Amino acid sequence: MATPPPEENLKQFQLAVSLVPEMELKGKNMWYTSMNGNMYTYMGKEGTLGIRLGKDDYLAFREKYKVGDLKSYGAIMREYVPIPQELFEDTDTLKHYMEMTHAYAKTLAPKPTKKK
Repeated sequence: MATPPPEENLKQFQLAVSLVPEMELKGKNMWYTSMNGNMYTYMGKEGTLGIRLGKDDYLAFREKYKVGDLKSYGAIMREYVPIPQELFEDTDTLKHYMEMTHAYAKTLAPKPTKKK
């Protein structure tokens, strides 16, 4: 069973998701949001919130905030950027990026679910 992120980090994720009414937080130990079978935000056991962005937004975000790759269990999560701590103190900007990731998720082709 996966180890859940620290409680304080989960609260930050809950805050971020609450900024966009259409977003729904899912999971128990690995928290995420998804749409049409595509995950677009993620928080693993390390407690780092990652959001998925399109190529141009991804590159601009990395440049602006000087962030590296988001890794999960040693693997790089393509299209994801880690949210720096400073954005949790600027909810207007955080909301902007949460809206961006939600809008990007709408452009992704639906994936079939594996649940039976």
